[in-house]
Amino acid sequence: MGEVILTMKDIDKSFVGVHALKNAQLELRKGEVHALMGENGAGKSTLMKILTGIYSKDSGTIIYDGKEVEYKNPKEAQQAGVVIVHQELNMMNHLTAAQNIFIGREKMNGKLINDGKMAEEAKRLFDMLHIDIDPKETMGRLTVGKQQMCEIAKAISTDARIIVFDEPTAALTETEINELFKIIDDLRKKDLGIIYISHRMDEIKRITDRVTVMRDGEYVGTLVSKECTKDDIISMMVGRVVYEDPKEVSNVPADAEVVLKVEHLRAGKMVKDVSFELRKGEILGFSGLMGAGRTETARAIFGADKIEGGDIYVHGRKVTIKSPKDAVKHGIGYLSEDRKRYGVIVEKTLTENTTMASLENFMSGIFIDKKKEEKAAQNYVDALKTKTPSVRQFVKNLSGGNQQKVVIAKWLTRDSDILIFDEPTRGIDVGAKSEIYSLMNELVKEGKSIIMISSELTEILRMSDRIVVMCEGRKTGELDISEATQENIMHAATMRE
Repeated sequence: MGEVILTMKDIDKSFVGVHALKNAQLELRKGEVHALMGENGAGKSTLMKILTGIYSKDSGTIIYDGKEVEYKNPKEAQQAGVVIVHQELNMMNHLTAAQNIFIGREKMNGKLINDGKMAEEAKRLFDMLHIDIDPKETMGRLTVGKQQMCEIAKAISTDARIIVFDEPTAALTETEINELFKIIDDLRKKDLGIIYISHRMDEIKRITDRVTVMRDGEYVGTLVSKECTKDDIISMMVGRVVYEDPKEVSNVPADAEVVLKVEHLRAGKMVKDVSFELRKGEILGFSGLMGAGRTETARAIFGADKIEGGDIYVHGRKVTIKSPKDAVKHGIGYLSEDRKRYGVIVEKTLTENTTMASLENFMSGIFIDKKKEEKAAQNYVDALKTKTPSVRQFVKNLSGGNQQKVVIAKWLTRDSDILIFDEPTRGIDVGAKSEIYSLMNELVKEGKSIIMISSELTEILRMSDRIVVMCEGRKTGELDISEATQENIMHAATMRE
């Protein structure tokens, strides 16, 4: 690692009702990959948004390349060589991949935009990244993983000297992650400074040089990655020990009621023939590689995608589900993997989001009983330990983990018997994960039943009573937790016809 290229010292930032940063600090060297870690709400993203000109700081100093700086907007930061790859994708779906990469920096031919030149440049970037994307493909037609790679290509195209990666691997396949790490290693060798925000502990040891930990908006400490353990980082993040031991035996009786039965389900191109049963008080894990059809199966059951064949039984009775409204009527709730698109309305308050699926229960004549609404919302803020100054806070101002808790509160308010959790802990920290795991265990003890879709094998093995494995739209395995291992799950996940 080279000389110090960035020093952020004594950074303070307050929003209405929230002191987000208190004397936060960070040091980055040339040729370093520096992890920035902390629970959701710890202030990581806020600190990076101040660095890149999205927010202004209240006090403190930023020294970049030996000079004190403060950028008024992201474009100014980008021009100085400081860019961020956001966790939440900021692409224009109606434009091509190439047009998205060069938006605001278009290649011109006189007064006309030169789309051909941009496509050429984008192709060069994609080749360098070893990814197969057509630069002329419309962004909305690409997978989430490929959209993420376009964001990374966009950052690299700016000749940046500092790149902030905010949860860059959350939507990537293992192959794409390996390619990304090769790219980061190349950038490191070119003396770029990389700030890497991630909740995946295995990535931190694999790719980073140092780790800075934040908690509740404050600097906790900096560790050398190869000299610290996973437990060292976790204890600094949460101030407590968080255990992640796998479940060894199911607690669900063999004769427990079958609350949901799916037979030979077919829907679109991704769900070809899926059959399974969900029992009362059970967490049924769904595992498989990206593209296996797990989310599409959940969306079909919930009525979000059209069912083309097969039968669904709820509590032994055959039901017809043509829309989410039908699913909700039958006691099914769905927590989408894309919480900002399908889970919450970020421009509305925590209260409004909590009650939106069961608004009829909060009516007084033709009016909404606001006091009753806010009392229900407050009950779940307390029960789920949601960090918010008020139930009147807009959801867009909450961290990712706390937004996820609002989605859970919405379906608990509805009192759904069957809950589908699609990637319930994606993009949230180890402390919030532990709280959501505890909540899921409490829900099944109370007699709820949960389908949990997860791409993390450790999560599948920790939480599931049984595991359904899918590959290319079909169920290719079903394992009791007592016999499940990472190896036999992956064997079934790669078992093609």
